[in-house]
Amino acid sequence: QVQLVESGGALVQPGESLRLSCAASGNILSIYAMNWYRQAPGKQRELVAVITSDGSTNYATSVKGRFTLSRDNAENKGYLQMNSLKPDDTAVYYCHADIILVAGGLLDSWGQGTQVTVSS
Repeated sequence: QVQLVESGGALVQPGESLRLSCAASGNILSIYAMNWYRQAPGKQRELVAVITSDGSTNYATSVKGRFTLSRDNAENKGYLQMNSLKPDDTAVYYCHADIILVAGGLLDSWGQGTQVTVSS
């Protein structure tokens, strides 16, 4: 009953910026945490960043100082602003949310991913 949809992935050159969006819809009361993962071919899925309902954030060392999380609680959206992109940032980026349902209970939900390619 809950869907997450990522958007904003693109092919960009090193040093450029992208903003990824994660939109949650369904019987959502609130979202406790919105997590961003990424997975490059042949590599394990990596936790990139986490933002909780109070706005607290954590970032992977590889993206600290370059990526910034934000969220719009009223619209159940999360954003990942990615600046100074590097080729190593190339991956499919996934949104994952810990969702509190209107009917009660918690639900882990994954988006289908959006491709970010950083290349000259």
